[in-house]
Amino acid sequence: MLSVSQGLQNRLNTPTITGMNVDRILRALNRNKVAYMLIGGVNYLLRHQPVLTYDVDVWIEDTEKNLRHCEEALSQLKAEWGSSDNDWIPVAKRGSGWLKRQTVFCMTSPAGAIDVFRQVKGLNDWRSCFERSVRGKTGGIPFHGLSDKDMLKCQKALNISERKQDRIRTLNRAIRRKQA
Repeated sequence: MLSVSQGLQNRLNTPTITGMNVDRILRALNRNKVAYMLIGGVNYLLRHQPVLTYDVDVWIEDTEKNLRHCEEALSQLKAEWGSSDNDWIPVAKRGSGWLKRQTVFCMTSPAGAIDVFRQVKGLNDWRSCFERSVRGKTGGIPFHGLSDKDMLKCQKALNISERKQDRIRTLNRAIRRKQA
C-alpha cells in the first residue's frame, strides 16, 4: 500500500497552491461507492514524482449503477459541466443519466477541476486494469491508481507529439525495477 508523505499531502490540499483538494474529491467518490481509478497527473504525482497538474482524472467503471453513484458524488462536490458555455450548469440540476451523453467530461468544482473518463485511449477493459491497479492512501483517503504498465500503455496510445517523454522514461524505469 502506497502512502503519501505529509509534506506532499499538504501541498496537494492547499487550494492557494494547486487550486484543488484531492482528498475532498476522493472522499466524495469513496463515500458514494464509485468504482474508479486515478489516472493522469495526480496518479503519477502520488506514485512517482511531483508534476504540475490542474485536475484530478478518474476512470470510472462504465455501468448504470456506477454512473449513478458518480453523478451523486459530483453533485455533492458541486461540480459544474456543460456541453457548451450556454449549457454550463451545476450537475445537480441535470437529470439522472447525464454521464451517458459522452465518454469524457471536464468539470469544475470548488474542490478543483475533475475529468471523468468512461473510456481511456489505449486501455480496453476497466475491470482488468482495476485488478492490476495500485492501492494507496493520501491523507488517510484510500484510492486505486492505474498501474505503471497501464499508464505506459496510455502514453504510447497518444500521438507522438502528445506523449510525455519524461513520464515514459520514469514509468519504464519503475517497471524494470519491479521486474528485477
